[in-house]
Amino acid sequence: MKHYFVLKLIPPRPDFAQHMTAEEREVMLRHVEYWKDLMNRGFVLAFGPVLHPEGSYGLAVVEVDDPAQVIDFMAGDPALSICRYEHHPMMAMVPPRK
Repeated sequence: MKHYFVLKLIPPRPDFAQHMTAEEREVMLRHVEYWKDLMNRGFVLAFGPVLHPEGSYGLAVVEVDDPAQVIDFMAGDPALSICRYEHHPMMAMVPPRK
């Protein structure tokens, strides 16, 4: 049985996307490559920045066989050194993936 989760990457400050330092930008470039790899391996259905008026954040929808994989994915993300995550299970994926 597949499990689906939504992940929210919360940056360290509301204007993070517009005012990253060079070091933060490097971390976020590694973050994007990390999630692209997971997407290429079939775990990530969608990911990207959400432009919210009170501050941008990252969003991903993932599909896993074991819910523990979600914890591992977040723990391996280079962005975890400067950002934090929230994650929540989804009740269903509509339409279901084949």
